[in-house]
Amino acid sequence: MESGLNDGLALPIVLAMIARVGHEGLHVSRLAGELALGVALGVVVPWVACHTERSRFFAAAHKYEPIFAFSIGLLVLSLGLLTHGNLYLAAFAAGITITTMRPDLRDEFQAFGEILAELLKLSALFVFGALISPPVLAAVPLAGYLFAALALLAVRPIAIIIAMFRSGLEWRETITAGWFGPKGFASVIYGLLIRQAVVPGAEHLFHFVAVVVAGSMIAHSSTDVLFERWFRRNGSDGPA
Repeated sequence: MESGLNDGLALPIVLAMIARVGHEGLHVSRLAGELALGVALGVVVPWVACHTERSRFFAAAHKYEPIFAFSIGLLVLSLGLLTHGNLYLAAFAAGITITTMRPDLRDEFQAFGEILAELLKLSALFVFGALISPPVLAAVPLAGYLFAALALLAVRPIAIIIAMFRSGLEWRETITAGWFGPKGFASVIYGLLIRQAVVPGAEHLFHFVAVVVAGSMIAHSSTDVLFERWFRRNGSDGPA
């Protein structure tokens, strides 16, 4: 839900900025149409599929309900590609629609969906990592590494700590949240969007994103056990 709220809302801004600096310029009507079409597909397709599956002419066996939910996602993806609707907003809208209409289908899909999501994320990370090489890292100027360090060590932690002020959490939990930040995968996807966009300096922008993402992976994956031990040493099972 957290990713659906902030990543989905940030997507139009990212697309608008890419279009604005691109050679084609920003066509507001076209961008608005793609975003609206993506949301419409994400609402209409699951609505029709769920009502059809509940009719007396069609039905999915209980053990195949996770595959039924997955097939809805594939249908939304296919129609989005055919109609040039925004695929990301279509996916967010479809997930919200299915969850609202069929909580039982959501529960059946959860275990299968978590495994599938991790596999897809692993695939995206594989593509992202394949684009990072020693020459790419060497091409990043010192200012790029300073920017990554500032983003990881200062900007995000301070912003989150300020946002959680008076949240009622213990100071250790606030520090932990500030360090690890919200769980999200959009930075990798947005980096790939920039990489394939026809905009001036796309390669350099992708290099900056790559340094920040790689730095985050190294910094956070190497400190999660330390934070867990810190909580256990102080008589807590971990952050809530």
